[in-house]
Amino acid sequence: MEQPFRSVPVGTAVAPEGDGNRPLRVVQWATGNIGTRALRAVIDHPNLTLAGVYVHSDDKAGQEAGELCGRDPVGVRATRELDDILALDADCVLYMPLRFDLDEVCRILASGTHIVTTRGEFHHPRTMDPAIRTAVEEACALGRTSIHSTGSSPGFITEAVPLVLSSIQRRLDHLAIDEYADLSQRNSPGILFEIMGFGGPADTFEEFRLAHVQSNFGPSLSALADALGLSLDSIEASGEVALARNPVTIAAGTIDAGTVAAQRITVSGMKDGRELMRFRPTWYCTGDLDADWDLHSTGWHISVDGDAPLDIEMRFPVPLDRMSEVSPSYTANRAVNAIPAVCAAQPGIRTTVELPLIVPEFS
Repeated sequence: MEQPFRSVPVGTAVAPEGDGNRPLRVVQWATGNIGTRALRAVIDHPNLTLAGVYVHSDDKAGQEAGELCGRDPVGVRATRELDDILALDADCVLYMPLRFDLDEVCRILASGTHIVTTRGEFHHPRTMDPAIRTAVEEACALGRTSIHSTGSSPGFITEAVPLVLSSIQRRLDHLAIDEYADLSQRNSPGILFEIMGFGGPADTFEEFRLAHVQSNFGPSLSALADALGLSLDSIEASGEVALARNPVTIAAGTIDAGTVAAQRITVSGMKDGRELMRFRPTWYCTGDLDADWDLHSTGWHISVDGDAPLDIEMRFPVPLDRMSEVSPSYTANRAVNAIPAVCAAQPGIRTTVELPLIVPEFS
């Protein structure tokens, strides 16, 4: 069934208070793979100044920020104390922890510091947990601050790119985004084994993963649909796994034969009884699987079915042995580039469609 849609104007930003020529003072929160890359980008940025670094481990506390990310010393030492961060009166915190903490987010926002985060809780305010949304919005009102979720996926590929592609449409019948990621060279055991479930039994996969992936990508699809005037009726998720036929050693550790070595999850945005848009990641650690899957190289495939059909391949032209070195940039850079727009936005939870186009500053 054809779905006509309307365009929606981008939200209006306001100029930040204070000297518009002053570099924005930024705190990097967490220094994992993504956080370390963001920290480096802030240090190198011509119009940002590193104000502080928050870390979660004792061995990183007290370390020089530059040394944490392979840069020369910059005169900033990492801390594990939230009060130390709040005392900095920074313009923005790049919030990139493994786990979300409502209390610390609200304290940061209420203190007068904006947040750009790569976590997925804030892509679609309307479908957030009402208690969490209320607490965050009250903190934003108190501090006159804004918070924005972004990254490569979700964010760039599920919101920014589809919005650009839709600008040449006057009818949208179906949007499909396929993501492919060869994770064999990603040295992140906590993420791959503990969060994503690789190396685990197949019979616990659905319980372990579907709700997590749906909660991360469903809100992003809902935000996109709302922006196009095509609000979804529901978000549905399904998934399947492929098992390793033989033991395989990857950068993060070992995956035993008969355990999960690849996963394919479909998050569907439903309208009027059919799938209107879909995000389907295929994440894998080896090609030696018990299933005949089409494993593309790392990147995205986007197809748009409408009155101006499109079929687009976006590949990461990076050798596999360098992927772990390069891939964090895809997520970290968009968050860093969004800082000026978020600091200039109206207070509240701001979505991609409410912010101006994210444009980087190189000099």
